[in-house]
Amino acid sequence: MRKGVSSLLMIVLTTLTVALSGCSSDKAGESASLDQSAGASTETVTGTADTASEAVADDLSKLIVGIPQDISDLDPHYATGAGIKEVLFNVFEGLVKPDASGNLIPAVASEVNISDDNKVYTFTLRDGIKFHDGSLVTVEDIKYSIDRNRGADGSEPLVSSFSNIESVNIIDDSHVEIVLTTPNSEFLPLLTVAIIPESNTDPATNPIGTGPYKYVSSSPQENFIVTRFDDYWGDKAYIKDVVFKVEANSDAIVLDLEGGSLDMVARLTSAQVAQLSDKFDIYEGTMNLVQAMYLNNAVKPFDDVKVRQALCYAISPQEIMDFVSDGAGTEIGSAMYPSFTKYYDPALNDTYNQDVEKAKALLAEAGYPDGFTFTITVPSNYAQHVDTAQVIAEELKAIGVTANIQEVEWNTWLSDVYSDKNYEATVVGFDASTLSASALLARYCSDSSKNMFNFKSDAYDAAYANAVATSDDAEKTKYYKECLKILSEEAANVYIQDLPEFVALNKKFTGYEFYPLYVQDIAKIRPAQ
Repeated sequence: MRKGVSSLLMIVLTTLTVALSGCSSDKAGESASLDQSAGASTETVTGTADTASEAVADDLSKLIVGIPQDISDLDPHYATGAGIKEVLFNVFEGLVKPDASGNLIPAVASEVNISDDNKVYTFTLRDGIKFHDGSLVTVEDIKYSIDRNRGADGSEPLVSSFSNIESVNIIDDSHVEIVLTTPNSEFLPLLTVAIIPESNTDPATNPIGTGPYKYVSSSPQENFIVTRFDDYWGDKAYIKDVVFKVEANSDAIVLDLEGGSLDMVARLTSAQVAQLSDKFDIYEGTMNLVQAMYLNNAVKPFDDVKVRQALCYAISPQEIMDFVSDGAGTEIGSAMYPSFTKYYDPALNDTYNQDVEKAKALLAEAGYPDGFTFTITVPSNYAQHVDTAQVIAEELKAIGVTANIQEVEWNTWLSDVYSDKNYEATVVGFDASTLSASALLARYCSDSSKNMFNFKSDAYDAAYANAVATSDDAEKTKYYKECLKILSEEAANVYIQDLPEFVALNKKFTGYEFYPLYVQDIAKIRPAQ
């Protein structure tokens, strides 16, 4: 491993400590360090010559996974929504990728050299790695993919932090150098961004990656189908064909699991789990996201910090967890979930302990002694968020505030709420797209295109800039915690919890693993027999 890598990976490892449990402790394999190549799996699933055995083998060669939303963005660089990215994880890879333990492991790059000043990152292209169309990955493809995401053509960067890239330089046929304008010790986790072929003129309809599965077809609002990529550079997937079936109606999930039209569903509610038979193993972990009632700080009355603080005092995260998930979940008081142990501050959970009288007093000070009425817009395909919104609406009645719940389809939520910021409040969860604190906190900067909350704070912007600029880990931690304290005290949103995650997997299969990110790693799942 070249100079600079060890220290940076240690930062990543100490940032994330994941304590997740499932019904099985089997692992598909240990992760490799950045200068190691994963070997191909030698395990195969075979059947005997008799018809019954062949039928069983055929049955185990296909997995049907229920997902709550349509895979509407096939171009990984334009994909929005954690539910889409977690599926595309199986198709695309970056120069590095995360593993289930929170490590960064090699992917398209087999090795990286980081300069002492954290400004120059030099990557070695993995020898012989192929795209799904059979073509070899080249350094030109790497440069194209990074340039596309940094807006090298003058367009707005698709990855905001890539605006710090000064240049992407091809050194030779095996090495690419990324030079930053200012030092950033958290840059490596951002390079999970997908490497795609420069020759692909239409990635929006013909997605081509390097992952363990390759794209077959998709039908809007119905399914997204992939098949095993047998020329994959690393451990081959066990299951040959995978269908991600859109299950937007949460009420049908249990019936479809029991009926056999689904083999696996993640993020079940505790009520759904209770209805399932013993045909399924239930894996329990956390979603690794920040669930909150997110507020549009630019619209009245949420442009007044006292109103936002009043709502925080009015709700009880524990009461919400009791109703939504039988008490399971972890309370959070700001925009960080517990897996980021170094930055997560449980003391912020006590910034707003439920106090109805204080909430009423703050509303009166803000000019709303009789309360007000507003709308919570919630994506209908996520039962936990809908249920949470309903509990919040009941809790707010105690302070004279009426919350009307508007359920919308996911694509409508993306366009109206996320993109156009045409909303008052919403209940969803935000995840970290990479193994860095900035993945959760960058969106709160005043100039961020992803700041759908319209949150503005000079103090926050300064603290965030200091966190990104420093290479000293203790300083970085201090500034990120300052960011979280500002979000809590300013009541940027009504922070609630990191939701529990229940995954149902038919006992015909095994091997499910939780990640510290919003990921469904289907390549690890294998026949149980």
